[in-house]
Amino acid sequence: MNYSETLEYLFSQLPMYHRIGAAAYKSDLNNTIAICSDLGNPQNNFKSIHIAGTNGKGSVSHFLASILQEMGYKTGLYTSPHLKDFRERIRINGEMIPENNVVEFVEEHQSQFDKIKPSFFEWTVGLAFDYFSNEKVDIAIIETGLGGRLDSTNIISPILSVITNISLDHIALLGNSFEKIAFEKAGIIKNNVPVVIGRKQTEIKPVFENKAKECNAEILYASDYFEVKDIMQNQAEKPLLEITIDSLVTSNVFNKTEKIISSLTGLYQKENISTVLTCMEMLNRSGFKVDIGKIKSGIAKVIENTGIRGRWEVLSRNPTVIVDTGHNEDGIAQIIKQLEEMTYSKLRFVFGTVNDKDIDKIIRLLPREAVYYFCKANIPRALDEKLLLKIAVNSGLTGTTYNNVASALQKAKLEANINDLILVGGSNFVVAEVI
Repeated sequence: MNYSETLEYLFSQLPMYHRIGAAAYKSDLNNTIAICSDLGNPQNNFKSIHIAGTNGKGSVSHFLASILQEMGYKTGLYTSPHLKDFRERIRINGEMIPENNVVEFVEEHQSQFDKIKPSFFEWTVGLAFDYFSNEKVDIAIIETGLGGRLDSTNIISPILSVITNISLDHIALLGNSFEKIAFEKAGIIKNNVPVVIGRKQTEIKPVFENKAKECNAEILYASDYFEVKDIMQNQAEKPLLEITIDSLVTSNVFNKTEKIISSLTGLYQKENISTVLTCMEMLNRSGFKVDIGKIKSGIAKVIENTGIRGRWEVLSRNPTVIVDTGHNEDGIAQIIKQLEEMTYSKLRFVFGTVNDKDIDKIIRLLPREAVYYFCKANIPRALDEKLLLKIAVNSGLTGTTYNNVASALQKAKLEANINDLILVGGSNFVVAEVI
């Protein structure tokens, strides 16, 4: 097989959650355990940091990888989903896994793995762990795909676990309450491994603290360690986010007050950066040689170092076109807060989503004064644009429908004035088709 044929095999013959939804979800780790056993358990050959959460885990993963790269560590990074290229999921020091490594891995293991019948995600986890082991990374940042307790990545023994925050998403699989979803995410907490919690949420603190106590794991809340004092989004041609942050504990790494510059500019990054700084405080206590200068340069150069895209990313100006992958209630709410801080003439929102979200709740969050271009991404899970319009109209929104993302964006650009803001989002897949 060549590379395109290999991808066709992975995408088409294997169930892929991000394309088809719940039918691809596996409710145990048996396949991943079998795959990694066949591979010689490569996940045991490198240190790792495990990251779960409803929102922010991608940004936190990329920030940590960028910082560790700046510190001189050969750093693996496993994330999902990808936006443009499958190989975005597996990187070392920001470089995507080579195409020939993907092809050779599938060809070598296809006959054996076919007996196991793994999902797309299980195949990919095996590929990532094998690649990181063969390339002898010093450490790998491993982002969960869905949930935590039963996620395919949850066979690693990390040196640090991270849970960013909890909100309602994937409720058909993870549960229909904050407590149930928190229970699933808390499944990544391991015996004697510290865990950093990004957002302190009163109603679910007992879930995390009980699990941490059961595992004899130290638990750290980012808000107990850092407080954001000031935040400013520079909307220049090359946007930057400036955060002034106070350390709330005595530290060998951080001064009382630090100014952090981030190339990821969404205002919601303040929570993610506080989480990242708490992780670095914990790593310093664990023996890593942590330096504030490397932390700052890692955050400032996160896009350059890791290739992350789609987080409040400015694609063009006059009019301004921004894409953001926020796609659930909490993610959309953060986007709305961002919009309230911006100045523009008219908001034009190219919006599409998938058919297994609580669409009504998301739609009710959207600004009524915007002009909407409802569209359908090119995946089986995408919600029909006409049904989306019907739901939106019932909530007081106005707009038109397009059966593909490109047509919707083209129309928005044609109708926009120079001072308008065109926002593209609602789904990772809508953003992927634009960038």
